[in-house]
Amino acid sequence: MRRSHRPSWLIPATLVLVGLFGAGAGLGLSAGAPSLPSFGLAHEKANGPAAHALSRSTPTKIRIRSIGVSAPVMSVGLAPDGTINTPPLDNANLTGWYQGGPSPGQMGPAVIVGHVDGPKGESVFYKLGKMRPGDKIQVDLANHRVAMFSVYSVEVFPKDKLPGDRVYRDYTRPGLRLITCGGTWVGGSTGYTDNIVVFAQMTFRG
Repeated sequence: MRRSHRPSWLIPATLVLVGLFGAGAGLGLSAGAPSLPSFGLAHEKANGPAAHALSRSTPTKIRIRSIGVSAPVMSVGLAPDGTINTPPLDNANLTGWYQGGPSPGQMGPAVIVGHVDGPKGESVFYKLGKMRPGDKIQVDLANHRVAMFSVYSVEVFPKDKLPGDRVYRDYTRPGLRLITCGGTWVGGSTGYTDNIVVFAQMTFRG
């Protein structure tokens, strides 16, 4: 697959995002701590070729059979502190696509965030840390196309050490990043101490 140049209109937003990432702060109200991935699930690079890219289209729904997710997707921008904004905390089954980056299926890393918990307990990405390489993620698009992604890495990072280059700057393939919070609940402006990041590449387009 040929290497694609990063679209210039994405660079400013991408640079903003290389700092602290606060997505999915939650409320620390879950019955138990959310699961964290093991170090053995971390793989820096995807295996095998990716599918050819799709044209830009707003995602409408995400389905992850392995962890029982079937949720609508709303568009989100940046919060005042420069991190990616999140869906309303009181909606337990709603995810947010960062509209300043690629859409799912375009060249580059599309980013979808979700809360780990909320006022009523577990939220849409509570089980994200249970995902494994090889798990499938389906994203339905507004243009009636479907992007299917295969997970190749599931990792956890301290919020102040999120690897911006890996998460936001791989424009060699149509990719997807699912992000939520995990680790220890400390409250305040931090919430949970860590971010769980699922890395995937598109392997089928319908």
